[in-house]
Amino acid sequence: MKTYDMLAIGRSSLDLYANDIGAPFAEIKSFGAFVGGCPTNISVGIQRLGLRAALLTAVGEDPVGEFLLKFLKDEGVETQFIPHKPGRRTSAVVLGIEPPDRFPLIYYRDNCADIALTIDDVLASPIADSRATLVSGTGLSREPSRSATLYAIEQAKASGTQVFLDLDFRADQWHDPRAFGVGIRSALRYVDIAIGTEEEIKAATLTNLSQLTIEHSQISNPTIEGDISVAIETLLSAGPEALIVKRGSEGADVYLAKGEVIHAEPFPVDVYNTLGAGDAFASGFIYGNLRGWSWEKSARLGNATGAIVVTRHGCANFMPTMSEVNAFVAQRGGW
Repeated sequence: MKTYDMLAIGRSSLDLYANDIGAPFAEIKSFGAFVGGCPTNISVGIQRLGLRAALLTAVGEDPVGEFLLKFLKDEGVETQFIPHKPGRRTSAVVLGIEPPDRFPLIYYRDNCADIALTIDDVLASPIADSRATLVSGTGLSREPSRSATLYAIEQAKASGTQVFLDLDFRADQWHDPRAFGVGIRSALRYVDIAIGTEEEIKAATLTNLSQLTIEHSQISNPTIEGDISVAIETLLSAGPEALIVKRGSEGADVYLAKGEVIHAEPFPVDVYNTLGAGDAFASGFIYGNLRGWSWEKSARLGNATGAIVVTRHGCANFMPTMSEVNAFVAQRGGW
């Protein structure tokens, strides 16, 4: 029996979320300090739901890193494989909250620790002792993290460990947005299940910069032209068994390589903050999948966990427990 249900690999950060809800960014008076980063959020999410999670990220030799590690240890996420990177900084994100559709965010990832993950860090991690490994697109954005991420999923595939990929497209983390697609497509042959939004899926097949529109306030969430059905087919043909498309208030769809499409109905809620909802979805979906649930029920759980988090203030700190999910779903008519 394996020690961990999932090993998540990739970015982590200190998240500073505006306390002044609805205020323009220049008028924010204070921020709340939380923990974030796609793989980090997902590790906390599945741990709270009841699975055993380990995390391979990296932190600097700084108080921010200790802040992250204390939170993760308190949550029960295994942190023993997380290295400190001398000369590097633990990364940070600053976010404004202007519901329902403006959430400006700024990444502080210059010289950040987690992008310095190496193949040696992967070799020291429990890939073979985990039922599943999760990586994210941002881990492919720069070396040495790119090689470490590819090496990790190559080793996971070789050891029979299931591989999840969260596309996690952040345009400003790439020297060229087209490089995101190159990185994703090179990874897909090792991936069992990929998860992303329509924009992320189109970005993964982006070949022409004229397809990309980035507004200043939406630099990490650009608008991308293209046929989503063609993009889905392109990604599935590269190797995954399934591609999960997160559609927000419209629910989620599971596209299987064999051609079947399975829709999971949403749980409508009033939106407070969308950041972290996608990671909450992934944690719910992965929990269901590792528990042997059907594709539809796993995606429905993802919809529920995502819906709960959009009504809350932040990411990792606000991931729901299974008892909270069950109460939420029961109030809305059950599964």
